[in-house]
Amino acid sequence: MAIERVWIEDGCTGCGLCEDICPEVFRLEDTAYINEGVNYGDYEEKIKEAAASCPREVIKYSEWNPLFPPVKK
Repeated sequence: MAIERVWIEDGCTGCGLCEDICPEVFRLEDTAYINEGVNYGDYEEKIKEAAASCPREVIKYSEWNPLFPPVKK
């Protein structure tokens, strides 16, 4: 499955760990942000590592599953 979306929920402390792990996707200003226009598939392992390493557990991602594609409304 490929990562199709990455986001950061409220509660980021700005520790910078995500940016250290995957600067291609994450950037730190006052808090962490997601860089736009990134092909998440190129950095899946790093994204998953950043999410697992986040001390506040606020980094989230969703994966595309061909068996359950998103429903268009």
